[in-house]
Amino acid sequence: MSPFRHNHSASSSDEDVGVITNGVELDSAHQNVGGAPIEDQSPMGNQIGWWSIIFLNTSMMIGTGIFSTPGTILKQTGSVGLALVYWAIGLLLSFAGFAYYVELAAIFPDRAGADVAYYEQIFKRPKFFFPATFAAISILLGFTSSNCIVFAEYVLYSRGIEDPDPWAIRGIAVASYALTCIIIALSTKWSLRISNILAVAKVIVLLFIVVTGFVVLAGGTKIQDPHSHFKNGFAGSSSNVFLLYFFANIAYFAAVPPSEAKTSGQLIAAVFFTKVFGEYAGTRILPVFIALSTFGNLVSVAIGQARIIREVARQGVIPFSAFWSSTKPFDTPAAPLLLKFVLTSIVIIAPPAGDAFNFLVSLQSYPNRIFDILLVVGVWILRRRRQRQGLPRPEYQAWNIALIFSILISLFILIMPWVPPKTGRYGGNVSFWYGTANVTGIGILVVCFIYWYLWAKACPRFFGYKIMEEIVQGENGELSKRFVRVYNDSRGEEWRRRRDASLQAQADDSCNVPRATSNSSVEKETTHVATQVV
Repeated sequence: MSPFRHNHSASSSDEDVGVITNGVELDSAHQNVGGAPIEDQSPMGNQIGWWSIIFLNTSMMIGTGIFSTPGTILKQTGSVGLALVYWAIGLLLSFAGFAYYVELAAIFPDRAGADVAYYEQIFKRPKFFFPATFAAISILLGFTSSNCIVFAEYVLYSRGIEDPDPWAIRGIAVASYALTCIIIALSTKWSLRISNILAVAKVIVLLFIVVTGFVVLAGGTKIQDPHSHFKNGFAGSSSNVFLLYFFANIAYFAAVPPSEAKTSGQLIAAVFFTKVFGEYAGTRILPVFIALSTFGNLVSVAIGQARIIREVARQGVIPFSAFWSSTKPFDTPAAPLLLKFVLTSIVIIAPPAGDAFNFLVSLQSYPNRIFDILLVVGVWILRRRRQRQGLPRPEYQAWNIALIFSILISLFILIMPWVPPKTGRYGGNVSFWYGTANVTGIGILVVCFIYWYLWAKACPRFFGYKIMEEIVQGENGELSKRFVRVYNDSRGEEWRRRRDASLQAQADDSCNVPRATSNSSVEKETTHVATQVV
């Protein structure tokens, strides 16, 4: 049976489907109405093996946070004990997230793009709203400025510069991200190898910190009475990775007094090394390894985010989708990397240090948390939908308690930023109203809805046209969507004639020639246009 079943007239409804093709077929599943066309073979190659998967995820999890945030968390919680409790809660949250992501991967084993694909498949109505909104959030708020700045600070600290010039930090931060993007754009294979090597290096650094902490507690260093740092510990307030994180925190607090740790900013690991090994080793040698670990996180995160942007582009919801989804010239997502580099560099350079930068960093988190809740709710939606369709359970299904826990944590993170700081409404991490970032994040979502409604609903009705999806295949075999306007009057007749002729040809071919399977190879430089009515 041909995948192109109907020949609709110009008056067909918004759910009607028409197809224009030039010699290559995609069945309805691979056309994927309302989303990115499914690529059975990635034009970037299948170079991510099991070890690369393990190291890539390890490198993403072990980023700059464990080397920079323990002092800030201690300052905000007020006690060593409560700070450690929050790290333990983080373990439970990571297990819960792992559970529902494995279930989603089991349901959609052939889809790339992670969250992009899941939102697209879960929330099919309103059509294009979730892909368009997630695209805006992923691109506009997908900068990686904080990690770049932490890398720059550790590089300068290793040179003995404890109070660096802000522009020196910005220059190194931009250069580090430029190098990151260049490495990934030139070669997928070598970028993965570099990510793997740096992932091993950062695990070794953390193990070294943990072992050093035990040595400190055992009295094997010059630190005086390290156990005193854990007295009245509550006054004032994936598992292997968690163990490294947990014991690294204990090592920090064993060597660095809480009062000093609270004021260490993003350099608590450097202060730890200085306390234990002395000025030279602590400020010149070991911070270099932390900087390399941070750089490894930049590489691994950019590998994933560039592919997310490419998947967003393949949905057709951003302009010039064919360009952003292209893998030319090195079979890598070079165009999305260029976009990420430009946006990240702007955030690093443009805002003045202090309020503006802190505001932009806070702005990232609020919309993302809303999407996190929707994704967890979407797991239940998928289960119910599959049950109605008579489909079997996936190979893995997360416990409901894990989903509930994830939602509760996300709700807590969404609600707590509205609670005024003890120092008043202007006492947050910025000098203006503490809730400005939250309101702005919600405002961005509202603007996305208004734009979507005007683009997908109001304008087509007012001007009398339908928005059509076209699947276009690029020179390297990339499949992407683009949208065209097909008017209901005579201006759309030419397109409708071409569509009807193509549908008839497809129907004739299906009667005479066995249809190729969806896994068949596709030659390069073949153009395929499959058009579907919105």
